Amino acid sequence: MAAHNETGMRGEEIAAHYLQKKGYQILDKNWRFYRNEIDIVARDGNILVVAEVKTRSSDKMMPPEMAVDATKRKAIIRSANAYVNYKASTLEVRFDIISILLRGNQPEINHIINAFYPTLR
Repeated sequence: MAAHNETGMRGEEIAAHYLQKKGYQILDKNWRFYRNEIDIVARDGNILVVAEVKTRSSDKMMPPEMAVDATKRKAIIRSANAYVNYKASTLEVRFDIISILLRGNQPEINHIINAFYPTLR
């Protein structure tokens, strides 16, 4: 497996553990809708949280969360709509980004709640 895939998988495990420690219930990980994927779907009270995890070993080029551009956001929103329909969920949906930097022994976690909102387009 390529190193960047291993880094991404490690970041998703760190993010899931982080959310669980904060009291979130993990519902799904790596849920696929055609070519798109939702990294983590969790429940925070009465809110369905769709979390995109971005993991890097360095932020020299840009912080990891900056990699969630408009195209990526649209794909996440499409996938979230499919998830809600497939699961017949009536929960309000929130989109978060969990940015993880793997430097040294302790990962740096930046949880951005309500990182973006669906657009009407």
